[in-house]
Amino acid sequence: MKFAIITHVPHGIENQKFYAYSPYVKEMNIWIKHFDELIIVAPLYLKTKTSITHEYQKDNVDFRVIRQFNFLNIFSIIKSVIYLPKVCLTIFIAMKNADHIHLRCPGNVGLLACFIQILFPAKSKTAKYAGNWDANAKQPLSYKLQKWLLNNKFITKKMQVLVYGEWKKTTKNIKPFFTASYYEIEKKEIEKKTLKNKISFVFVGTLSIGKQPLYALMIINELIKKGYNVELSFYGEGVEKEKLKTFIKEKNIQNFIFLKGNQTQEIIKEAFITSHFVILPSKSEGWPKVIAEGMFWKCLPIATSVSCIPNMLDNENRGVLLEMILDTDIKKIEKIINNEELYNKMNDNAMHWSRKYTIDYFEHEIKKILAK
Repeated sequence: MKFAIITHVPHGIENQKFYAYSPYVKEMNIWIKHFDELIIVAPLYLKTKTSITHEYQKDNVDFRVIRQFNFLNIFSIIKSVIYLPKVCLTIFIAMKNADHIHLRCPGNVGLLACFIQILFPAKSKTAKYAGNWDANAKQPLSYKLQKWLLNNKFITKKMQVLVYGEWKKTTKNIKPFFTASYYEIEKKEIEKKTLKNKISFVFVGTLSIGKQPLYALMIINELIKKGYNVELSFYGEGVEKEKLKTFIKEKNIQNFIFLKGNQTQEIIKEAFITSHFVILPSKSEGWPKVIAEGMFWKCLPIATSVSCIPNMLDNENRGVLLEMILDTDIKKIEKIINNEELYNKMNDNAMHWSRKYTIDYFEHEIKKILAK
């Protein structure tokens, strides 16, 4: 049985092993266990492995390279128009060769694949929509078009679409789903965390405009000004790093803020275990793994009310929902850090919820999907 992955995720190759962004590959390694052969259609331009990349656990991968493309300006549009026929043909042939087709959405490649899969109505298919499925969210037209195609059972046949959260006005092929980071065996008791000493916050993710790390920094700066004994560690790299450095220097808060760069999963896990809060003021998310991971280790989430996050946080019974109004958000956080009993109650709720979603459970649910 052949399994074909169609994705925009950039890949690399080293010692005849293909690798890509770690959370994505680790998830795909669970899917590909159930197939004899693997076809990957994706861009191939990563040069070196890093702490946030991982290898596919499959030998003799049939990798079919496609060009990366976008429509951001006139020059990129012209290049994309030249590349598109070959990209479409590569996707078509891979789908034709496969027994099961798996699309990774949203993205430019996912959009093309959503159209091309219509030509294979009899083939078994799945799609992972890793973005925000909320129909009311402000998103690019290409994202909305992908959601419409995947949600339309008239033109999209034999497709199961995995989305984050439960949403109204969806067809039967839309399946509420989740992702996971830890095995059942990794669960260990976490003692209650005290707020009487230094209170540690962590930000984990790309330092991008969309993730809004500067807002996280502004929150901590306000808490410092109010006399709270707090610190914030950033785990990640990105274009906003220089802005963070400038803000830290201007406010003279170098002793409270730590830019730790990209780190391994083990280091991130230890950061969650030893910290009190994980903060993610992101503009858009699918299922934010850093929130679920923090909850797993009693690191209470502070996050924006986007996608399925309100459900994850049970409307603030398992964390804080940011309103992106600084004074309002500071008051919400103060209410918790001044009430250790409330903090521990919310943390217990968060941990018990998150620990349902283990890799073991994820594997079990993938088997059920592939058996249909």
